[in-house]
Amino acid sequence: MSSAILKEIEAALGLPVKAISPLSGGSVGEVYKAQLHDDRTIVAKVDNNGEQQLALEGFMLRYLADESQLPVPEVLFSNSGLLLLEFLPGRSTFSPGAQKCAAELLADLHGIKAPGFGFERDTLIGGLHQPNPWASSWLDFFRDNRLTFMGKMALEAGRLPVDIFNRLMHLCEKLNDWLEEPDHPSLIHGDAWAGNILANGDEITGFLDPAIYFADPEIELAFTSLFGTFGDAFFHRYHEIRPIKPGFMDLRRHIYNLYPLLVHVRLFGGSYISSVDQTLRRFGY
Repeated sequence: MSSAILKEIEAALGLPVKAISPLSGGSVGEVYKAQLHDDRTIVAKVDNNGEQQLALEGFMLRYLADESQLPVPEVLFSNSGLLLLEFLPGRSTFSPGAQKCAAELLADLHGIKAPGFGFERDTLIGGLHQPNPWASSWLDFFRDNRLTFMGKMALEAGRLPVDIFNRLMHLCEKLNDWLEEPDHPSLIHGDAWAGNILANGDEITGFLDPAIYFADPEIELAFTSLFGTFGDAFFHRYHEIRPIKPGFMDLRRHIYNLYPLLVHVRLFGGSYISSVDQTLRRFGY
């Protein structure tokens, strides 16, 4: 970390920094753990590109803090190049009790409604642009602003083969064969995988790095299953609060997980391409 950034942190908080060390994680910029002179510990995210991504992350965290009960770190300062956050204790390992706690928190979040699907502004996922124009139809929104948009990004980046992109477009034409409009748009965290969730014992202590918008909450549930973040304890408790319609585990979650898979194809390529290929084959494309 440069001395100029260190001075900016101290100026923003009005306190000198006693110690600072790098942290893993974060898809935008560098992440540090800093101990202040008053012995508080904070997280500092630094981005020298000036692309407003950290300011947007700060906005999303403040939105969740103001509009929901989801535990998120307090935003202490944010601008285009620096984001200072409360340090939250915990690890990304989840006991059955912690999974039940996560289910209760997300079920509560998904009870927050909006008149349409999308959001008041575009957001980010994994540091990538995530468009959120308001739409009255979830299927149209998911097709145009999630699968088609991210598929094109991966294609144009040279990560997604043309033939797989074309098969994806064919599936997009038939989404209503498997998906239906949800009861209402629900606020979602948008990037709820293990690395973005912290737990201490049976308590969830924080959700990090949001990618918020109003959606069918099943897309959030699907993502929690993609990399094994949560299991039966989570889904059983969530179902008790907000019943999950039949066909989700066997069919719909695989279609919804095409979106995070395409995000990973755009970012990393590699084995995620074959995961997209396998999902398309599952549905006959």
